[in-house]
Amino acid sequence: MSGKKERNKERREKRLQEISLLRTIPYSDHQRWWSQETVAVVTGANRGIGFEIARQLAGHGLTVILTSRNISVGIEATKALQEGGFSYDVHQLDILDGESISAFVEWIKQKYGGIDILVNNAGVNYNLGFDNSVEFARQVVDTNYYGTKNMIKAMIPVMKPSAAGARIVNVSSRLGRLNGRRNRIQDATLREKLTNLETLSEELIDRTVSSFLQQVEDETWQSGGWPQTFTDYSVSKLAVNAHTRLVAKELCDRPQGEKIYINCYCPGWVKTAMTGWAGNISPEVAADTGVWLSLLSDQAITGKFFAERREINF
Repeated sequence: MSGKKERNKERREKRLQEISLLRTIPYSDHQRWWSQETVAVVTGANRGIGFEIARQLAGHGLTVILTSRNISVGIEATKALQEGGFSYDVHQLDILDGESISAFVEWIKQKYGGIDILVNNAGVNYNLGFDNSVEFARQVVDTNYYGTKNMIKAMIPVMKPSAAGARIVNVSSRLGRLNGRRNRIQDATLREKLTNLETLSEELIDRTVSSFLQQVEDETWQSGGWPQTFTDYSVSKLAVNAHTRLVAKELCDRPQGEKIYINCYCPGWVKTAMTGWAGNISPEVAADTGVWLSLLSDQAITGKFFAERREINF
């Protein structure tokens, strides 16, 4: 291992140790803007990072709703969590199915009146190791980007007004960074348009992912200047990151008491089924920044990208 890589590894390990320590420090009374009446929804929470985010949020005293495409799997996950004595509920949800989303929203309205926190964790990735297949690119983009976008649109109207503000946290990835040094879109003009909030739009994001998917269909994507690592996943998370910034801009003028803060974060390379259990970070540590963003009490942070509780550039 080179000296630079060794130093980077040491810094990262030190930061993870710091986070482990921070997780042991309880929130003070003045930081706790939430109670058991505070409702958090975590999508794709039947396993992995989503399961751990749900567990940690409930451990802080919130009511947590787990969602799962397969309701029986979701119920089993909830049973495992309820053994800890915390407050959970579960509901079927397929973020690719508009009717499923509508049914979930209606159930939320009837049973809880609304929610305070939405964690968009549901996502897919079909590449492992050094693979870079785009065989499932359409499903990856539809789930990770369009599914997340549709959930945000559906849930904003049922987010409760409060002095602390409602929160949306999108689980994303550094692989979707616009200006990463090694894994980014090569078209500098497109990068600039996606970076600049004055030119960023939903149409531009949609057009970008549609262009990628068309090149996949035409089998020309490899010469299209797209990210070279887990290309379909990277493009989908690039879209999530851009959409996070766009929604933050759209929501920024809401009056006090009706604020909604939206951010995204990279959990790292996590030991879950999505990585074939090859990751180097535990789900417990990976969930931490998502939980931290959900519970922030003293800073009105929105439209930002985080990793290990630190802001990083998009």
